[in-house]
This record gives sequence, C-alpha cells and structure tokens, in this order.
Amino acid sequence: SVIVARALPDVRDGLKPVQRRVLYDMHELGIRSDRPYRKCARIVGDTMGKYHPHGDSSIYDALVVMAQEFKKGLPLVDGHGNFGNIEGDGAAAMRYTEARLQKITEEAFLADLDKDVVDFVPNFDETEKEPSVLPVKVPNLLINGSEGIAVGMATSIPPHNLGEVIDAVKAYMNDNNITTRELMRYMKGPDFPTGGIVINKDELAEIYETGVGKLKVRGRFEVELGKRRADKDKLVITQIPYTMIGAGINKFLMDVAELVESRKLTDVVDISNQSSKEGIRIVLELRRDADVEKIKNILYKKTKLEDTFGVNMLAIAKGRPETLSLRGILKNYLDFQYENATRKYQALLDKELERKEIREGLIKACDVIDLIIAILRGAKNLKDAKVCLMNGDISNIKFRHPGFEEDAKALRFTEKQASAILEMRLYKLIGLEILALQKEYKECLKRIQEYQKILKDRAAMNQVILEDLDNIKKEFAQPRRTQIEDGKEAVYEEAPMEAQEVAFVMDRFGYCKILDKNTYERNRETVDGEYKYVVSTMNTDKLCVFTDKGNLHQVKITDIPFGKMRDKGTPLDNVSKFDGGKENIVWMSCQEAMAGQKLLFATKLALVKLTPAEEFVTNNRTVASTKLSEGDEVLTVRPIGAETEVVLQTSEDVFLRFAAAEIPEMKKNARGVRGIKLAEHEILEQVYFVGEQPVITYKKKEVHLNRMKVGKRDGKGSKVRM
Repeated sequence: SVIVARALPDVRDGLKPVQRRVLYDMHELGIRSDRPYRKCARIVGDTMGKYHPHGDSSIYDALVVMAQEFKKGLPLVDGHGNFGNIEGDGAAAMRYTEARLQKITEEAFLADLDKDVVDFVPNFDETEKEPSVLPVKVPNLLINGSEGIAVGMATSIPPHNLGEVIDAVKAYMNDNNITTRELMRYMKGPDFPTGGIVINKDELAEIYETGVGKLKVRGRFEVELGKRRADKDKLVITQIPYTMIGAGINKFLMDVAELVESRKLTDVVDISNQSSKEGIRIVLELRRDADVEKIKNILYKKTKLEDTFGVNMLAIAKGRPETLSLRGILKNYLDFQYENATRKYQALLDKELERKEIREGLIKACDVIDLIIAILRGAKNLKDAKVCLMNGDISNIKFRHPGFEEDAKALRFTEKQASAILEMRLYKLIGLEILALQKEYKECLKRIQEYQKILKDRAAMNQVILEDLDNIKKEFAQPRRTQIEDGKEAVYEEAPMEAQEVAFVMDRFGYCKILDKNTYERNRETVDGEYKYVVSTMNTDKLCVFTDKGNLHQVKITDIPFGKMRDKGTPLDNVSKFDGGKENIVWMSCQEAMAGQKLLFATKLALVKLTPAEEFVTNNRTVASTKLSEGDEVLTVRPIGAETEVVLQTSEDVFLRFAAAEIPEMKKNARGVRGIKLAEHEILEQVYFVGEQPVITYKKKEVHLNRMKVGKRDGKGSKVRM
C-alpha cells in the first residue's frame, strides 16, 4: 500500500495518488486558472472527504509543493498567499492561503477527462469515482521529477526542462531504437528550478542508461568589483544547488562563518544573505587583492555549495515498482499516449457517428415534412408517432387527408433519428436552417473520416500527439536554468597546522578549554588547583576520555575552543559524544602520550586486563574501550609497567598484592580475568601501584602496601584490621 498507493509516482502521469487527487478535486470544484482563487482549506477538506482519507497535513503539503516554483520545474498549482520560501520557511496555514489550477495543468493534465481516455475507479467508500491516472500529455515524471520514501525503496528523480523533454520525445517517436547518448543531444540533463551547475556531464549518459547515479551540483558565482576605491569587491552567489533548498542556506552561512573564524577563509571579511523574491543573493565581501579562485575552491570543498544529488528513477510501471532508464520512461509515456489517443478518438468517432445518424434523419425528414406533420396530427400519442416513423406501422394513425398511407408505410427511421425528429423545432424548417444542417452533416462526415484515419494509421496518430506537444512547448517552454558542463575538481590543500604545546583544562562541572603554553606556565599553581583535569598536549593531538561505561571518546584538540584564564569554557558534551548525564570520566590522556604504553583496566566486579594503547588508535569519535558484564562498571584505567606490583582493595577492607606480570594482555573487546575473589555484595574499590604509593592512608590509618605479603592474582587477599 505504501509503495503503490502512497509514496511512489506513476510513470504514466508522474504523480503520486495524493497529487492526482488534489488536482482532480480542484478540476471538479471548477477552480480553473481564469476563475477566482479558492481557500486551500476548502480544497484540502473536499479532497480528504471524497478521495484521500489520510489526514489534512499530507494533502496540504502536497498542494504547497505543487505551487512552489523553487521545488517544481513546472508548478501545477497557482498559489496565492504565503506558500513558503526557498530558505525553508513553511507555508501559512491552509485557512489563510488560496489556490487555483495553472493553465498548463488544465490543458496538459486534465483536458481529456470527459473523453473516456482513462479508467475511473471507486473512491475509498465507493460513493464517488476518481481517475486511476490523469491523461497527462507531457512526460511529467521527467519534467517535475519526484522524491519519495516507500518501504525498502525510495525514488529520487531530478526535474528537467519542458522544451528539451518534448524534443527528446519527438526524437524517440521518430526512431524507437535511438540510444540514450543520442537522446541527450535533445535533453542535455537535469534542469533544476534553482539553477546551478551540473559538473559531471560525462557521467550523465550512464545515469540515464541505468536510472541510478549521482549528480554533482554546484552553485553559481558572480564577482562584483568595487566601483570606488573604498568599496570592497564582492563575491555574490546567485544560484544554489537544488539540495540546499530550505535549512541548507542557513547551514551554508554558518559554515562560511566557521571557516572565517578558523582562519581557513581569511580573505572574506563579511557575509550577508540578501535573497528576496527576485532570487538568491548571498554576498561575501572580500579583502583587497583576494584570490577569488581559491575562495571558490574552499567553498566548494568545505561547504554544501557543491553537493551530490542521488538519482534513483524508480516509479510504478504496470502496477509494480521498477527502476527505469530514460528510454524506459519515454517508452512507458508513449504507450500511455497511444492508449489515450486511441480511446479519445474512438469516443469522438462514436459521438460523430451518432451525430451523422441524427443529421441524416433530420435531412431526410425535411424532405418529407408534410408526411411527418400528417403522421403527428393523426397520432393519439408520442409512442404511436415514434412507432410509425421507425417501422411504418400506421395501424394507430388516422390521417386527416388520404394519400399519405403508402409513403408512411415505407418509413424506416432509426430510434435516435425518430427521437430527434419528434424533438425538432419548427424553425428548423427555415431554408437557411436546412442549409446549416446540410453543412453540419458535411463537416460531420469530414471529422469521421479524420478520426478513422487517426485510429487506423499510426503515422496520423503520431502527428496528432506531436501537434499537441508542439503547442504545449510553444506556450509553456522556458529557457534552461541549470548549466551542464565537465567541471574541474575543486582543489584546496589546507596549510599544515603549526604544531605548538597547549594545555587542556576541565573543571569539575565539565567545562573545558585550551590554554596556550605561556598562559599555563605563568598560572600553573592556580590552574592545577582550580581544575579537576589538566593535560599537557600538542594542538595536533587528540584527547582520549575513558568512562565508567566502557566507552572511549576522542576529541581533536582543534575542536576545543581556546580560552583565557577567566573564560568559563565549553561543556565537553558539546565538542564530543561524551554524555555527562549518563557516564563518568575514569581517566583521560592525549593519544601521543599513550603511544607504546599498556593500559591496566580494572572493573568494580574485579575483572582486570592489560591492553596496548595501539588498540585505541582510531578515527571514530567513540569506541568501546572494554567489554563489560551486566551491572559492571570500569573502576580505573591507568598506564602500567611490567615490573610494577599491583594492590587491589575491596569494599570489605580486603587487600591483595601481586605482580602486574600476572595480568594477561587482551584486546579491547575482552572482559578481562578475575583479579581478586569477592564475597557476595563485595566490590573492588581501589587499585594501587606499590612503586608509586608504598604507604597509603586508609580510613584514617596508615597502611604500608610495600610490607604486605605478595600473593597471586585471583587470590582471596588479606583483611586489614581497623
């Protein structure tokens, strides 16, 4: 249901069901392009009540998108009021906005609905009929494109230029074996309503051949030189990639500001968004003698001003989803046009044959009008007169004047002719009216001959379809907005960062900053006293933060803002994936300082292991530093030497001293081995290194760790009497 009846367009009319129903409902309500606008709330309510029982927001969203010129290459709805803008502001509520059909929608999408060209199906409650597909005369799937996410599949088709698509259709009609590359002489590629530049021209043929690929799209620049000496040169972005519509514009402004702040874009002194209804205008003011090409390359590399548009030309073809090539879309479109044309001209032919039959009867009746008047005067009722006209039965007719009986018996009008004769008005007997009737009859014969030729001759049908396409192109085609070229790869090499010593500091509330070396050295005593963590490092290094949940969070030192002594700093949560509300820091160091060392891991359930620091060299911002059992937490992480002796202390005053060499070396995804046997509800509380702390104060009493008996790992340990 989601795939076929909701999210994917039909290859024949290029519309999703909600779009089709909105347009049909507007057509039924008579909201044409030459009539007044009607409230969108009325359109949405009527559509929901009759055809689309899935909520008003989805219907209104579809209506809004069909009216937005910056999203659709060919808007199908003429919106009046606030229908949103290219910067991502949404449309006003449906009770405020108004809409009506565009002229092209009437002429190319809805014009032949009354000619039995498409099947009508019952609506959801079988109280109305709705078209299963609209009789669209242009390849709308290509012209307006489509985006939708179904179940296990998605469609993404870029919009194209109306005139070029029609030229491609004509070329395909002239030669069904035409190749995709030859078709692209007529339809050069996508034509986005936002303009821009598609820079991978060489890859387009393969994309249109397979229906899948990636378009590389860039914005367009103009350089405005300062007119006076004091005026700055300006780099003006006048067109943006289609993918930047909405929040992407604001994101771009923020990215440029960040590049300026980080001194990667030193030649830009100001940026402003001067876009309006007239179009996009993002202005970058430049320093004197700025390198414009370098700035362009930086913007292409570091922002969304160069982006990719994923193409996946998936549509519903013959009732099932199918990824289509350009030729596949055109073939399905033309099959649909031939079917429509056949049904249309068959319906017109049937009507003309009926008119011919009636005209023949009226002309014949005019020749024997005296006889018909005599029959009407002699008949008791309409039924008797009609039977006499059709079968020559005069048994119920009493002629006032003899002599008409034999002629009346010879009458053999058809039922339709007899009905038309009986309904004929007397003014039709005027000479000029009879001449007009004969003229209509001749024109009727001419039309019958024309329709029969179209139905029998494929060339004649092609000519009719081509004439329709030429008329639509002549009236509605617009110049191409998107440039297609083989653009050069944007080249930008970042200058290597000058390595310098810095100090990372973080207080007990989790606020951190970077201090330069001189500031730290001058205030070393104050810094060491006020801050919980102080790590000396290089600005090219990474900070490694180990937590009790077994996570390792890595942060580039360059991502942490510099600060002065009295600055509060930035929460560590803001510059990393560390979550201070759910995990606690066990240990932190910089990556270079850890190199070549082995780290001792100890958990509250007394599991221990040694892990080489090389295990934690990764580009991922967060990795698991160790595997934990349910209910366990990391107690400590510390670098350790092979000669060191370790003392484990539990919550029950039990101590165990053993050599660090007994702890096995394991990978980061291992849990470890038992360091000390714990009693029920007992946990490991502390880990000491004898060489570093030979004597400790435990519960206000001195404990000499270096005098303890050396045991074995996984022993019970000795209880210290308090």
